[in-house]
Amino acid sequence: MKKLKVAVIGAGSISDSHLAAYAAHPEVEIYAIVDMNAARAQAAAERHGATKTFSDYRDMLADPEVEAVSICTWNNTHAELSIAALEAGKHVLCEKPLCTNMEQANRVEEAVRRTGKKLQVGFLRRFGSNTQVLRRFIEAGELGEVYYAKASYLRRLGNPGGWFADRDRSGGGPLFDIGIHVIDLCWYLMGRPKVKSVSGNTYKKLGNRSHIENLSFYKAADYDASLNNVEDMANALIRFENGASLLVDVSFTLHAQKDEFAVKIFGDKGGAEIEPDFCIVSEKHNTILNITPQMDHPTFDFTEGFRNEIFHFVDYCLGRTETISPVEDGVELTKILCGIYESSEKGVEIHF
Repeated sequence: MKKLKVAVIGAGSISDSHLAAYAAHPEVEIYAIVDMNAARAQAAAERHGATKTFSDYRDMLADPEVEAVSICTWNNTHAELSIAALEAGKHVLCEKPLCTNMEQANRVEEAVRRTGKKLQVGFLRRFGSNTQVLRRFIEAGELGEVYYAKASYLRRLGNPGGWFADRDRSGGGPLFDIGIHVIDLCWYLMGRPKVKSVSGNTYKKLGNRSHIENLSFYKAADYDASLNNVEDMANALIRFENGASLLVDVSFTLHAQKDEFAVKIFGDKGGAEIEPDFCIVSEKHNTILNITPQMDHPTFDFTEGFRNEIFHFVDYCLGRTETISPVEDGVELTKILCGIYESSEKGVEIHF
């Protein structure tokens, strides 16, 4: 059986999730791993059975054996790498965000159209079992007209530092890192309506609070407590052309009692809470019902999510399906995120 030969660019922590999912697919060969740090690329290749390693992505792209690539690098490199891979004739799975500004996003979208190659954006939460189940309920009309969503992804202490805290490389702080997950999840479940305007605020009040003791949190491989020029938290009201709206707040650090992760969707016939606990709200016979779906993963499972995402990408590459996470969605999310920063900087609502 001929296998799809894939390469992964970037051997940081997120790449292990891509590589593990590729390794589980019977029609995939992990052909190459690319990283500027040759030793890190070699270590990843040994863990996942890759045939080759490269320290320069251009050398990998020149190899005709490679058919598809996953891009798992700093956010500010996504556009350059995606365009180069597309022009080299490779299909692309690009980690979120697609880009850090609209000029880059438009260039990537144009490259997809010009080359005819396939690009999928890594909006991981779309691929959770709970998301797909709720999506079927919404498409069947169980919630009626979805007109409002509310999402919070709040860390009281959790700035990963390193490149995450360097706006030049990351594009932004919690808004670009974790906010994009919940904004996209809500937007996807709402039917991907066209954005009309955003009104947003960002705050830099607390810093990274690296002095806090007795609480641990994830730290980037290049963690440096002295480097932090991203926001602590952000909030936004996003309006859509169909009249629906989305209210969101996210933080790396906040004087909160505990971390909070909540995603809620509301329609005129019913509602749903998909995080932290999956519940569909309805009413029948003059009675409100809270319905709990019975499933193996009622909350998002990262291993399953990456597996579903990678398997979907492979099917897309092999022409079996269209992606549920196309380049156009990456462009729209970039527009929303950049609009929130612009709104905060100017102190006005941004209209598109």
